[in-house]
Amino acid sequence: MQPADITAFAQELAIRWDDGREDFIPLESLRRFCPCAACLGETDIFGKTYRPPERPYAAESFVLRRLAHVGNYAVQPAWGDGHATGLYTWEWLRRIADAVKSPETVAQ
Repeated sequence: MQPADITAFAQELAIRWDDGREDFIPLESLRRFCPCAACLGETDIFGKTYRPPERPYAAESFVLRRLAHVGNYAVQPAWGDGHATGLYTWEWLRRIADAVKSPETVAQ
């Protein structure tokens, strides 16, 4: 599963997958599901997850400044508030898209 095309426009990230599926992820959801350790937390070898303290988002937090491709497996967004450490793998993007479609299946 790989994206055939990824395009950011308006307030969404549009993804057309090589299997024909199309997803539209709101940029706010994309940012809120950031997989980096500073946002999602880190898990130790015993399975305990250490979550960072909640931090407020500003309007700039949801402004996508750049979307860089990382190898052949992920993209790395740079946000308007300077945050740019999240690597969104293709699998993670699909999980976010599924969570947006069905909020009861939160991607964690």
